[in-house]
Amino acid sequence: MTTFAESASTFIADRPDAATRRLAWSLFEATGLPTTSDEVWRYAPLGDLDLEHFAVPSAPMHSPDSDFAAQLVQRAGLVVRVVDGFCVSTGDVVEGVTVEIDESSESLAGETLLHRYEGDTFALLNAALAPGATVIRVAAGVNVAEPVVVLNESTAGASFPRTQIVLGRGASVTVVEYFEGGRDALVVPVSEYRLDDNASLQLITYQRLDSTAWHVARTTGFLSRDARLHQAVVGLGAHYDRSRNDAEMLGAGAANELRTTFLGSGHQVHDFRTRQYHVAPRTTSTLLSKGAVADHSRSIYTGLIEIEKGAKRTDARQTNHNLLLAPNAHADSVPNLDIRENDVMCAHASSVGPLDELQRWYLESRGVSRDDAQRLLIQGFFYEMLSALPSELAGLVESDVASVLASVAQVSL
Repeated sequence: MTTFAESASTFIADRPDAATRRLAWSLFEATGLPTTSDEVWRYAPLGDLDLEHFAVPSAPMHSPDSDFAAQLVQRAGLVVRVVDGFCVSTGDVVEGVTVEIDESSESLAGETLLHRYEGDTFALLNAALAPGATVIRVAAGVNVAEPVVVLNESTAGASFPRTQIVLGRGASVTVVEYFEGGRDALVVPVSEYRLDDNASLQLITYQRLDSTAWHVARTTGFLSRDARLHQAVVGLGAHYDRSRNDAEMLGAGAANELRTTFLGSGHQVHDFRTRQYHVAPRTTSTLLSKGAVADHSRSIYTGLIEIEKGAKRTDARQTNHNLLLAPNAHADSVPNLDIRENDVMCAHASSVGPLDELQRWYLESRGVSRDDAQRLLIQGFFYEMLSALPSELAGLVESDVASVLASVAQVSL
């Protein structure tokens, strides 16, 4: 770990809050990298991860936007650019929206990041090595008409982006967090979202990193009374794509809708974890996770609905469906319920299997070739996920998913 540790030490020494960062680094050293003997990392290819291969940049580098990023920027009302974890541009002024860089070590949960993410190795690394949090605030009562895009670019080495989104009472906004680049890189984002009473956030996290990247992300939403978080998480890139997405319903009437989707090819591993934590009464959560794995890729879905005593009349549901597109592809599904209240409605369901042969036969009987029939069925499988995206983005993302699907070498069993 010499290269990584030395570059991390140099980076920390140059920051104004070096003492706090050193504490986070010492906690990381004490915790160490996880191993597959830890149940929550059991399926991860940790034997391939060597921090010695990465270095922490002291300043951002820049490369041109991809075609997809350029199109995304054209559809945005505000573009915030983050390169190698450094916020390099806060975009144009939008009434009711402010963007600032926060060097503090505070979580939106009202405690320090060290306490909040104690025991989470990669989140501790983010606490030590993130250049600062990019904080987007939407004032109370403001309805932002056009999407806000946070364009995250990773050039090389290790990057630790941190984003915090704060919505005032009754505010509403659509935010897109997009990740690209990352050739031979380690990308460890931590994002938090705090929604005050009756606020509404539509959030799209789109990960399109290079196939050699390691992506280990964590997001948490904190929802007050009658707040609504509609979150879509799409993972197409990275060698190892791990995304943990939590939501905490802290106020009565809070609602969380989470849709996660992925398309695996080559030897990719997509590892999605979710936690819907219900604290207040009359809260709801709806989770739908759908993905497909081809070639030698694999996926893991682990979901938890947790309901505290007193969260009466909670309605919480989670569904996970997985398509196997090749004989060597593999998917694991582990839904969980932890319920400490009687007056609730909860359900979970999961499935793993190939394409429906009858549906494929029907298309072929109508003159559609076998390959085209398979692709149509797969695109239909994803359509439910993509149709929930904002109209400005749905077509763009659907075209991108179709281009990835076209590059999959084998889509039949």
